[in-house]
Amino acid sequence: MSRLTLSSVITINPDVTFRELDGEIVILNLETGIYFGLDAVGARAWRLIGDHGSLGVVFDALRSEYDALPSVLERDLLELVDHLCAKGLTRVAGTSA
Repeated sequence: MSRLTLSSVITINPDVTFRELDGEIVILNLETGIYFGLDAVGARAWRLIGDHGSLGVVFDALRSEYDALPSVLERDLLELVDHLCAKGLTRVAGTSA
């Protein structure tokens, strides 16, 4: 898999279901039966990925909502998406222009 960047476009695996509980999200991969939990910030990123796909758009939205250094936010977002992809919960669909 190619290295993730903010120009990556991500899709949520159609074999995944999720439920929001108290601001956090629990994700179930129906293929593997494995659960994965996201805290409030991860849950916000998940919803943004579902709405937009483009990590650049997700990053911009998170940057406007959270008081974090852009470099830290970018690193954390790319690490999160890397974990989601590794667990089969999301997939890289391509790159944005």
